[in-house]
Amino acid sequence: MNFAFTPEQERFRREVLQFLTDEITPELRQAIDAGADGGYYNKEFSRKVGARGWIGLSWPKDWGGQGIGHMERLIYYEEMTRAQAPWGYHFFAERQMGPSIIMHGTDQQRRDLIPAIVRGELSFCIGYSEPGAGSDLAGLQTSATADGDDFVINGQKMYTSGAHTANYMWLAARTNPAAPKHKGISMFLVEMDTPGVTVRPLPTMESGRLNEVFFDNARVPSSSMVGELNQGWYVVAANLDFERSGLERIIANERVFERFLEQVRANDDPTLRVADNSVARHRLAEIALELRLGRLLAYRVAWLQSRGEVPNYEASVTKLFGGEMNQRASAGILSMLGLSGGRAGDALDTPLGGRALRWYLGSISNTIAGGSSEVLRNIIATRGLGLPR
Repeated sequence: MNFAFTPEQERFRREVLQFLTDEITPELRQAIDAGADGGYYNKEFSRKVGARGWIGLSWPKDWGGQGIGHMERLIYYEEMTRAQAPWGYHFFAERQMGPSIIMHGTDQQRRDLIPAIVRGELSFCIGYSEPGAGSDLAGLQTSATADGDDFVINGQKMYTSGAHTANYMWLAARTNPAAPKHKGISMFLVEMDTPGVTVRPLPTMESGRLNEVFFDNARVPSSSMVGELNQGWYVVAANLDFERSGLERIIANERVFERFLEQVRANDDPTLRVADNSVARHRLAEIALELRLGRLLAYRVAWLQSRGEVPNYEASVTKLFGGEMNQRASAGILSMLGLSGGRAGDALDTPLGGRALRWYLGSISNTIAGGSSEVLRNIIATRGLGLPR
């Protein structure tokens, strides 16, 4: 089995790396590290990526993509994540919404939205989670009621990333309250400046930002529906497969791990040398192996996609392993740092500039967001192993 990339793919990797070196200036890096919206959600950077033709690398050329392959897309994702690139403005649009619109949208939606996504000019947020639904996405109660040629939306969404910068929300709403809960859901593209849509910030433990989004008689045209009426659950399922198969979770953790190893190697104080502790060395080896395995699982998903296959349960395997591995690895490193690892901020004497603590706090949601571990195990059991429901 050959795990190597082709010479053409390695040349593409070097091209991406050079672009990142040129475009991520010290000022932009400072904004990214500070968590400013102009850092991660950087419209200008997204447009520059679009101008290079890298958004939608594996999408059909008929819809503005490059059609050059999923492995190139994986390389692009890998290097963007490793560089902590400020690609948040177009990230959801590229990872999930573009493919979902190509798959389930109308011709008009494709014509209107896909070219703008490819240019890095559109941002999307995801309207799935709700206060009372927990991890049961089908239990959502936000309603969309038909009224002439429109739908009127009422309800609330929670934990919505990027809602304060997005042009559109990819919204799941209940259109038939009398139907079984999986059968009465429809999908909508809701413009965020629609009257009746209100966004409120929701601070997170790791000093990030999510949002609450409220709908008060927000009116959208029927043409904003994606897929068929009351058949939105199937659109949601495919969209979540796009979300769960990404490599970005693994690469982001590799960066923190590599920085920790650098600190371990550079520490000359014999009372603090983690490397002299056999238990710690074994734990570090386990983390390194799990990171490598997570990378290979993500590579496998991209390889299956390059063969024209649909990595249905494989995407869930990747998400399940990556989320639980993040929690184990971050907790392990935090424990090795001791009490000092719990310090936040970027002071010179704060271990890893507080990144280990932010990594740990951010990992807590990894086994819930995008599909809980329990839900993913059920998907793997039924779709992967063929077990009864």
